[in-house]
This record gives sequence, structure tokens and C-alpha cells, in this order.
Amino acid sequence: MSAPTARKTVMTLHYSASEMSGFPRNLVSATVARHDGRDSLRVAPLPDLRQDQLIDKPSFVILPAGFANGTIEVEVLARLLPDAPDFARAFAGLACRITPDLSRFEAVYLRALNGRSLNPPAPRHLRAVQYFAFPAWDYQTLRDAYPDGRYEAGADIGPDQWISLRLDVDGPQVSASVNGTPVLKVNGKGPVQSGQVGLWVDIGTEAFFADLRITPRDRG
Repeated sequence: MSAPTARKTVMTLHYSASEMSGFPRNLVSATVARHDGRDSLRVAPLPDLRQDQLIDKPSFVILPAGFANGTIEVEVLARLLPDAPDFARAFAGLACRITPDLSRFEAVYLRALNGRSLNPPAPRHLRAVQYFAFPAWDYQTLRDAYPDGRYEAGADIGPDQWISLRLDVDGPQVSASVNGTPVLKVNGKGPVQSGQVGLWVDIGTEAFFADLRITPRDRG
């Protein structure tokens, strides 16, 4: 009987806020900020972008990490901008498997204003964490195709507070944990491919990212 194949683990990559501020970005600005006692990267949409240029689009800072499978962890604090539209919910999260031309990627993001601790009206209390795959599977397409809500979940989060977000990615499966609690596990809609990692924000939101850790792994 042959010996089992060992899983090769790549060293965890850490990025400081100052390092991340020099990385490419698309549709967003990025500046180093000291916020709530932490050195972080403030990421916000570029001003004057139309609504249709942002919702579930490639609006992120791009990290030069080759990533197909593994773990991504970050501390994120999101809140509304003063000119945020009424439907904004402080959208911020992580993208992965970003292709060089930005034509494809997967993402999980938080809607901080939909956190259960804020007692939002139904069904918003079940929509605090969202998976999507660009370009074909935005949040609305997933809701229409899967009315059971399998690509989003509730969580005990809120705006203007630090939240630990962790993604575990293994082939087609993408799992998200919030503050150490698993909240969402889905069969992803994107191709299993190596790509880059992104710090993602959406319309009406400014987000602060700190303590980013990326651990790429071969599949088991």
C-alpha cells in the first residue's frame, strides 16, 4: 500500500498596513490609518463612481499572493460613509482567486448593519455574511437562484467594531468564520484557480483592515 501524499503547507504571509498601501487597487482608494488603536489600511470606493460600477464588482486592493486553496484571515472594521445610499450596509470583506485581468474572482463580505445584535428586520437578520462569484453570480442572482439563502448567513456583528473574518478555501468549498464562529459554508461558483487576494469594499462604505494573514495550501 502506498504512503499517503503529504499536504504541502506554505508559510503564512503577513502584510503590514504600510506594505498594503503600496499594492495595486481597482475602483478604491487605500491609505494607512491609525484607527481605534490599530495600524490599518483604510479602503473606500473612489468618489463619483456610479452605483452600477460598484455593487459586487472588482473594487479592492490587490495583494500579490498566489492563492488557490488555504486560509485568509483579517481584522476588519466597516462603517458607512456620510454620503452612503439608503441601501448601504457597510459592505467589506475578502476576495480570492482574482485573475490577472480582474475578470473573475470569489468573495465573502460582511454587511455590518445586518448584524443580529442590531435587530434588523427580517430577512436582513439572515444576511450579514454574503458569498458571491464575479462576474456571473452576484448576490441578487444567487438569491433568485437559491431562495433558501444558502449563500448568505446571519452573524453577531455591527458597524464600527473590529470583526475577525476568516476564509477557508478548499477546491470548490468556501467556508467563512466570524469572530471564531463558523457561519457560512458553500459550494463556490467560481473556477478552482490560482489568483490573487483582495481587500474588498462596496458602495457607501469605508473599511479598515489590519493583521492580514494568508496561508496558501495544496489540496489534501
